[in-house]
Amino acid sequence: GQVVYSIAEETERGASVGNIAKDLGIDAATLSARKFRMITGSSKQYFNINASTGALSVNEPIDREQLCELKSACLLNYELVLENPLELYRMEFKVLDINDNSPSFPLSEYHINMPEFLSPGARFTLPNAQDLDEGTNSIQNYTLSSDEHFHLEMQTRGDGSKYPELVLKKALDREQQATHRLVLTAKDGGHPPKSGDVPVIVTVLDTNDNAPEFEHSVYRASILENSPSGTLVVQVHATDLDEGPNGEIRYSFSNTTSADLQRMFLIHPHTGEVTVNGVLAVQRPLLEMLIEARDNGAFGMSSTAKLLVEITDVNNHGPEITITSLSSPIPEDAVPGTVVALLSILDKDPGENGKVTCQIPDNLPFQLKPSLENYYSLVTSGLLDRELISGYNITVTATDLGSPPITTQKTLWVQISDVNDNPPVFSADTCDVFVEENNLLGAFLYQVSASDPDLGENGRVSYMLRNSTVAGSALASFLSVSLANGSIYAKRAFDFEQLRSFYFQVEAKDSGSPALSAAITVNVYISDQNDNAPAILYPISQNGSVAVEVVPRLADEDYLVTKVVADDEDNAQNAWLSYHLAQSSDSTLFRLAPHSGELRTTRSMRSTDFLKHRVVVVVRDHGDPPLSSTVTVGILLADTLPQALPDFDDSGGPPPLLNTTNIYLIVSLACVSCIFAAFLLFLAIVRL
Repeated sequence: GQVVYSIAEETERGASVGNIAKDLGIDAATLSARKFRMITGSSKQYFNINASTGALSVNEPIDREQLCELKSACLLNYELVLENPLELYRMEFKVLDINDNSPSFPLSEYHINMPEFLSPGARFTLPNAQDLDEGTNSIQNYTLSSDEHFHLEMQTRGDGSKYPELVLKKALDREQQATHRLVLTAKDGGHPPKSGDVPVIVTVLDTNDNAPEFEHSVYRASILENSPSGTLVVQVHATDLDEGPNGEIRYSFSNTTSADLQRMFLIHPHTGEVTVNGVLAVQRPLLEMLIEARDNGAFGMSSTAKLLVEITDVNNHGPEITITSLSSPIPEDAVPGTVVALLSILDKDPGENGKVTCQIPDNLPFQLKPSLENYYSLVTSGLLDRELISGYNITVTATDLGSPPITTQKTLWVQISDVNDNPPVFSADTCDVFVEENNLLGAFLYQVSASDPDLGENGRVSYMLRNSTVAGSALASFLSVSLANGSIYAKRAFDFEQLRSFYFQVEAKDSGSPALSAAITVNVYISDQNDNAPAILYPISQNGSVAVEVVPRLADEDYLVTKVVADDEDNAQNAWLSYHLAQSSDSTLFRLAPHSGELRTTRSMRSTDFLKHRVVVVVRDHGDPPLSSTVTVGILLADTLPQALPDFDDSGGPPPLLNTTNIYLIVSLACVSCIFAAFLLFLAIVRL
């Protein structure tokens, strides 16, 4: 947006100009919070803004003539910058002229030498007054004090400018009056009008009655602004009809030409060549000078011509890039179109040489958008991802349209700040954990790990168990997980025979706001240990008694006596069972199949065989170490089932095999018997 104010020069300090908040539609209460500031290229701050009300007032009185010199329109340009969000407004102040300057003449008095023989109608150029005001406040007319010999007329040059001339109205007589004192008055059109006077002293001479005359009243020339010293601008030429010294002409700049221009240019007094003297340090495209041609007569006569010099611009200024505002860092979730920076790009050259094109590299998620005149906004054009690129070096290239063009570059560092846009990530969706049963309480089982590419709290991951049940009990009664590193520990001993496998989920959650999470499924497989001995299912001993099997008295060979059946709750090789005869009352009568547990006769029964037999069977698994169980089977040889079963605690068959205890008893008894016999023999010998 843009707003234009008009203000008269010399307005006193504190005077109200307007209300910028009201004029631009801005809430005045937000000015301070939005860090408003006024930007201007002027060296002085002429205006103030009240941060509370938005009132715009004069900070320092403006002197229009000092600020804008001879420009017809005097403008002050300000930019109002607001942040959060970033906005730019342009303010233009038109400084209105007041009639605060009186016309003035360059010299305190002017002298004119006039030959006495001049005829009425002779003309003499009078000096122009200067008035720094413009328009109607500038010089409007000249008057001359009353004199019978002279009157004043206004003349117009070829470019339309007017100047006063002193016209001889009545012939002079030096012998009667050698000097005439006149007063030239310049008046402006202000209200009230102001004026300035200068004495004009006319000395009546007796010689040289022709003044030099220029070929043109106005000379025009054009030079490049970077023309070196000594460059010819133009050559003026005037002629004088007089002869001798009265016809010799010397050229110079008129006293009304400013001292700056007289230092910038030189004029050769004899040839009339105007050349460059030094650097053309001017901002105005058109320079105006007055050249005077004066003869060398005893009473030198002169005339003036105007020289207009047009300064042609060359492309000698590169674009100037200024960072007015920069927002860095910016969050990675910034939407496309977010304003990052405000740039001011200015080229001091006029015309095409001052027009600028601006660009940044195409491979960046940013773009430049033109804002107000000479301003560009750097905005995001795509999505940002700090995890891929954490910052950008953005090179702004500004090139003017001159020939050859001049390029300027400026680099901005825009940092991307992190937001919590990445959840924790596990390396796999599931994992398998194998644990042996009968584990220790607090045993380490497994460690899950998730990564989060975000920074700080957004990337700090904590772990927890998701609520679930295992075998009807809460998961927390079986396991615990470390909040910091994801280590999983057992809170109880597992029993393969009761629970062979289960699964649960571990959740990884970051510390961002809002927090993001992910989960991994953990499958737990419990490995079997040989912790169960084989269980005898058949035959069954009741109350500690021996199981009895009845076999026909004359059974044939390979007769199936019984089959020992056992089971092992363990798994795999821990449950592989083998059957062995640990003890048998007659080892030649029975055999046991090691894999099936079938107890069979090895031969046909004989009438001489004992009726009762006792067999001890050992059932052993293949665990490491192996576990075993035993069962005692009593075998009764009978053709019919007796009404009462005999007692198999002491076998009715052949004597039991000697064991170590029995051998010790027999040896002890033999030793005692030998000693007793030896004692009896000793007594007998003594008696004899």
